[in-house]
Amino acid sequence: MKNYNPDVLTCLANLSNDEVFTPPVVVNRMLDLLPAELWSNPDARFLDPVSKTGVFLREIAKRLMEGLSERIPDRQQRADHIFTRQLFGLAITELTALLSRRSVYCSKQANGPYSVCSAFHDADGNIRFRSTGHTWQNGRCRYCGASREVYDRDDTLESHAYEFIHTENPETIFPDMKFDVIIGNPPYQLSDGGNGASASPLYHRFVQQAQKLKPRYLTMIIPSRWFGGGKGLDDFRREMLNDNHIRVLVDYENASDCFPGVDIAGGVCYFLWDRDNPGLCDVVNVRNNKTMHSVRTLNEFDTFIRHDQAASIVRKVCAFGEPMMSNMVSSSKPFGLRTFVRPQESGDILLRWQNGEGPYRRDEITVGRELIDKWKVITSYVGYDHAGNPGKDGKRRVFSKIDILPPGTICTETYLVVGSFDTEQEAKNLVAYMKTLFFRFLVAQCMYSHHITKEAYRLVPIQDFSQSWTDEKLYKKYCFMDEEINFVEETIRTIK
Repeated sequence: MKNYNPDVLTCLANLSNDEVFTPPVVVNRMLDLLPAELWSNPDARFLDPVSKTGVFLREIAKRLMEGLSERIPDRQQRADHIFTRQLFGLAITELTALLSRRSVYCSKQANGPYSVCSAFHDADGNIRFRSTGHTWQNGRCRYCGASREVYDRDDTLESHAYEFIHTENPETIFPDMKFDVIIGNPPYQLSDGGNGASASPLYHRFVQQAQKLKPRYLTMIIPSRWFGGGKGLDDFRREMLNDNHIRVLVDYENASDCFPGVDIAGGVCYFLWDRDNPGLCDVVNVRNNKTMHSVRTLNEFDTFIRHDQAASIVRKVCAFGEPMMSNMVSSSKPFGLRTFVRPQESGDILLRWQNGEGPYRRDEITVGRELIDKWKVITSYVGYDHAGNPGKDGKRRVFSKIDILPPGTICTETYLVVGSFDTEQEAKNLVAYMKTLFFRFLVAQCMYSHHITKEAYRLVPIQDFSQSWTDEKLYKKYCFMDEEINFVEETIRTIK
């Protein structure tokens, strides 16, 4: 009979979809990216600025306890040295501070009778939580963008004002202290007070703040959505793609391969930023339980292409210098109508909404009026694939619906207008193009969330829509090799 004695932090890692706890096995993969000599260096300092369970500091402590055994033979002296001089953490809540201390010091009080460190004189040790407030400016926090309407709360409620990013000068948090390694798993997003479950990304602020401290090494695990930018991430994407200090990028296309039981649209990644050694990046892609390496620059395209094979295909397509479909596709709300708008009692045009069609008044349309009397190809703003991830067969469909609106028909923001034409045949030819594996493969390279925005079409070339297009014609035009065709067909699902 086998005994099953799981690490409690492995169990905790599966509890949250919001502020995701990190499994120990993932922590150790991240630690493996760091130079081995750190574990025998008694002067190396480590900071987790977003401690939740303390798992990062705990696993670092294990490595230091072994690596420093010859330098500091006495076990208690070694532990006291590591915990007081080398490991530091900022908890994100008072509760996670207690949990982190329990994980790292084996006691929620660092100076308690059961603490493995005998040198602390206060309960916090080097893992602290300081209640921090938002700084409101024009209805939002100037540091994290939180909505005052949502987060200006009673002091008894959690404010989500994280200490590490609520200052212009993070070096004042631990004065006169330099860190060799900053590591962690920051909170991913914060409700922004928008419609429904709208939320703004938060994780990039922790990366940028950590870089201000100029550690020797920085490694964090964050959503991969920054690859495509959007919603406050465009500047961050440019910074990351043009930063040749990012030497390793490990990308999980399906987040559940990294965080079992957790869905994160677009997947997750972790990276190693090396202050003193710029160069090419070792890109590690994990897909369908297969790992692929490629050494390349990150900024070859203005969006990050996950797969080296896909990058080869995109190079061929872009070499033609053709205008791209992002120049044709409408922005969100192509006719200025929100999702909740419904047909009117009477009108001289038709409105397509989520559940059907009905009359609407032409004179009330102020946006997209030039499209009303065209043949329009539309697709749903929300993609087909769950959380933007491949299905069980490892393939993606991408579009949930493609349709044609005749002249005199408009739509709500449930749909984007992909193209508009004077003739029905041109519209039909665009539909045929959109259904090709080629078209949907290129859109998928820029799609890292539930939504398919105008920018997701930035790698798809505009064709001559006086003729119909098939995959065979497109493969021949762009000189695809057999292995490239196979990669496309292994990635995208056929639709009729």
